[in-house]
Amino acid sequence: MLKETILILDQESHLLHTLKVFLENEEYIVIAVDNIHRAMQNFSEFEISGLITEYWVNDSCTVDPIQKLKKKFPILYVMMLTHHDMGDKEYKKIINAGVNDLFMKPFSSERILLHLQKGLRLQKLLVQKKRMKKELNRNKSEKDFQNRWF
Repeated sequence: MLKETILILDQESHLLHTLKVFLENEEYIVIAVDNIHRAMQNFSEFEISGLITEYWVNDSCTVDPIQKLKKKFPILYVMMLTHHDMGDKEYKKIINAGVNDLFMKPFSSERILLHLQKGLRLQKLLVQKKRMKKELNRNKSEKDFQNRWF
């Protein structure tokens, strides 16, 4: 079974390679990039289910691009990995931007995988819930229409 596409954004080539190989072994489709501009381009070219990103990439903070992506793709699962020490204000900004999980480097690949799987499952459930709600509302509207006219 083909799994979702995951985009990894980090400037550390070793980390990109390690995570890419690890996730591909779990049958994910993985796109690994080292700059924000290319990452953003990939979202217009591919259907991406999850983003794993560093907090800072090439002297640029990824929080604003994440916020833009979450507005355009609200069900996108976002995981942030960082070695950057942050205070409560930065942490709050990151979470409010739409980051689902935050890990400090170094991290366990198994934990990353568990959180990724859980996050993607939750996103699928949210999509199903929205579809069901839309279907129920449509059925209710049709039934109300029929009751008024027949």
